[in-house]
Amino acid sequence: MSSLVRPRDNRWIAGVCSGLARRFGLSPNIMRLIFIISCLLPGPQFVVYIVLWVLMPDESKARSYG
Repeated sequence: MSSLVRPRDNRWIAGVCSGLARRFGLSPNIMRLIFIISCLLPGPQFVVYIVLWVLMPDESKARSYG
C-alpha cells in the first residue's frame, strides 16, 4: 500500500477519491462510484471529503518533505 496523498494525476476535483483508491489498491472510478452511492445515504460524506481535502497532503508537497 502506498501512502495517503492526493496525486497530481487522475484528479477530478481535489484528488481525494484518487488518493484513497491508490492507497487501498482500487480503481479511482470505483472509489468515485462508492462515494457517489454513499451520498445517497444519510451522513456527513461531504464534510468528510472536505476534511480529507484539507488533511491529505498533495503528492508534490509530500515528496519534497521526505
